[in-house]
Amino acid sequence: MAVNGTEMPAGAVQGFMALPERTEDGEQPFLRCLADVVRVLGLDVAPESDAGDRRTWEHRARAALREACHQGLIVSEASFDALMKAAVHDPNPSFNRQFVEPALNAFGHWRVQSALLDYLRTGADQERAGAARAWYWSALPLRLSQVRAESQGTESQAEPDDRSVVVREWYDTALREFVSNEDLDVRRCILPGLPLRQSAFPPELHDLVEAAVAIARSHPDEYIRHRVEHQVRD
Repeated sequence: MAVNGTEMPAGAVQGFMALPERTEDGEQPFLRCLADVVRVLGLDVAPESDAGDRRTWEHRARAALREACHQGLIVSEASFDALMKAAVHDPNPSFNRQFVEPALNAFGHWRVQSALLDYLRTGADQERAGAARAWYWSALPLRLSQVRAESQGTESQAEPDDRSVVVREWYDTALREFVSNEDLDVRRCILPGLPLRQSAFPPELHDLVEAAVAIARSHPDEYIRHRVEHQVRD
């Protein structure tokens, strides 16, 4: 098999390229989101000005949230919105799990996935990209038994028996967004979680699947070109 003109040995393992950093600096919006999380959850974190620098304060805030999740955390409605906004704006595609997981455990998969779908549909491009990053964690099993919603047990917290509808809506919306939205970060973040098989979509979207593959294969961004070849082969 040849990859980028180089013959690869049979059975060779080919890894994915790491998702590149965002093209826009999202540090300030994220720090504001993180400050909201600290405030609404009542986390014991000194003000940013007392921490010496922003990265130190961010580290302390993340550590306080992690500790609260393990010790016991009550998540209010306002906390849900703050957690989801922080997950979407977190520039780190691994650390954003820290905001998704408590929201999942307190409010359920459907609520979290529906919120991310709303960001993908109506958010600014940076939020659309962030929602796609956060979606990766939205199917995690519920492991934080100490985290619960303030209003747990009410009708609003009921988890639908079938979440497949919101998942299908996500894939359909993500496919349309990838094809129509030329923003580089949006396309980079949507692509890894986008099935590129016609069988994954209704017949009326099969042409869009072909268009998405063609766009990715001819895209000037190396990450997108590299990623699509793995996905169409798998």
